Amino acid sequence: MFTGQDVIALRAKTGAGVLDCKKALTETNGDMDKAIDYLREKGIATAAKKADRIAAEGIVAAKVKDGKGVLVEVNCETDFVAKGDQYKAFVDSVAEYVIDNDVKDIDALVEAKKDETIAATAKIGEKIAIRRFEKYETKDGVIETYIHGGGIVGVMVEVTGCTCDATHELAHDIALQIAAQKPLYITSADVPADVLEHEKEVLRAQALNEGKPAAIVDRMVEGRVKKYYDDFCLVDQLFVKDSSLTIGKLIKSYADKMGKDLKVTRFVRFEMGEGLEKKSDNFAEEVAAQMKK
Repeated sequence: MFTGQDVIALRAKTGAGVLDCKKALTETNGDMDKAIDYLREKGIATAAKKADRIAAEGIVAAKVKDGKGVLVEVNCETDFVAKGDQYKAFVDSVAEYVIDNDVKDIDALVEAKKDETIAATAKIGEKIAIRRFEKYETKDGVIETYIHGGGIVGVMVEVTGCTCDATHELAHDIALQIAAQKPLYITSADVPADVLEHEKEVLRAQALNEGKPAAIVDRMVEGRVKKYYDDFCLVDQLFVKDSSLTIGKLIKSYADKMGKDLKVTRFVRFEMGEGLEKKSDNFAEEVAAQMKK
């Protein structure tokens, strides 16, 4: 029905204990998504995002040129190699290729850079994998990128309405915000209806499991949905540099001062290795021991 590796994955996604994860998978016949909801409904896991442990090595890199911006992630086997100049030069060449060419998808990029990847692998001595990229092009705005921690996190954001220095300044602060606070959407209107309905179902079950009277559960759910928006919608988040402002109010303050209609039109955030998992012997042993109970 499920394995120890499933328990490891569920624990990594939720932060719940091994026995709780085992019980959740048992109750849901090994369905990972249902197990996450089960833990959340029981108040054991509170994270609204389903994110795997960050485990792969490599770096996220960015490049902006001529109204175009690129964010790329390239993985390797060790952090020692990821910090090396040869590896960084290869990643930069990947970003340069994407920004200068019409690359349709990741398969096309991997194929185009295949010979160089093989050569870099032979030279560096580790397997190198081009994992993903995003490319933006703007005509009436600015593209700003931000790389944190030497390539651990990368952000690219487009702000339209003006191309002046003040817009770049605003876009830079928004990129910092996205790196730090991990929004999923720009506004509450961008949250898909099925995602919102699912969230309400989880919150409703959570409130009932807390013993709240059914008559007030719906009001509680609406309040918690507002908290969901505050956490995961960019314009509703508190500005990390000034908690007296939301990002929406920050944008409005720039727009009013400049007399422009400024808008965040899109963003992307890469966290190096997200969704990939590296072997952890001690962790696996812990789960194996707990699975026997």
